[in-house]
Amino acid sequence: MKTAIVFGATSGIGKEISELLLKDGYRVAITGRRLEKLEALKKQYSNQVYVAQNDIQKVDEVENVFNEIIKEFTTIDIIIQSSGVGHINPTLAWNKEEETIFTNVVGATKLYDLSFNLFRNQGFGHLVGITSIASIRGNRGAPAYFSSKAYQKAYLESLYMKTKTIKSNKVFITDIRPGFVDTAMALGEGIFWMVSLEKAVKQIYTAIKKKKRVAYISKRWRLIAFILKIAPASFLKKMI
Repeated sequence: MKTAIVFGATSGIGKEISELLLKDGYRVAITGRRLEKLEALKKQYSNQVYVAQNDIQKVDEVENVFNEIIKEFTTIDIIIQSSGVGHINPTLAWNKEEETIFTNVVGATKLYDLSFNLFRNQGFGHLVGITSIASIRGNRGAPAYFSSKAYQKAYLESLYMKTKTIKSNKVFITDIRPGFVDTAMALGEGIFWMVSLEKAVKQIYTAIKKKKRVAYISKRWRLIAFILKIAPASFLKKMI
């Protein structure tokens, strides 16, 4: 039986991807802060689910939980990092910036490192990071969120480059960059090109199975990404 870990499986994208993996016959370790949400998913799938409560902001705890899962599963085929925090924070309130940085940068980096080293030792594995279209450029309303996603994008690309050192050529890195998805993480009102959670997760799962290097969700966000990459900062300053 193939195995997977989903970090941030209590709701939204992480929960829905966990269910698709379970329906495909994977044994899945699900993690997150809200134990009751994890236990509810376990009740549906019984022996296929391993529950490990985890707060990604607590770096030492992340490593302990990771090692606990490895001890239980021995080898892992897929690791999906779906934990994330996003705040609209135009006043730069430090508590919001700090929470975003500890979750999206510090905690995510720890998880990415643990995953890569595991896969390097195994000689195989697939690391999937849920970043964002926000990773492309900055934003005045949510500086820490946009910057933290840019950091994750660059870090995943760096790990992809490091796979050159793994002779098996069986370690894969996927960067999933959603636009606006109808979840609690969606920032703001009257959101442009909002897609349903069901549609987004279906496209994400297809990209994972194809081992895509980068996937925009939904696919039309590739156009926006192209425009964002070439637009001068002076233009973006007026528009976003």
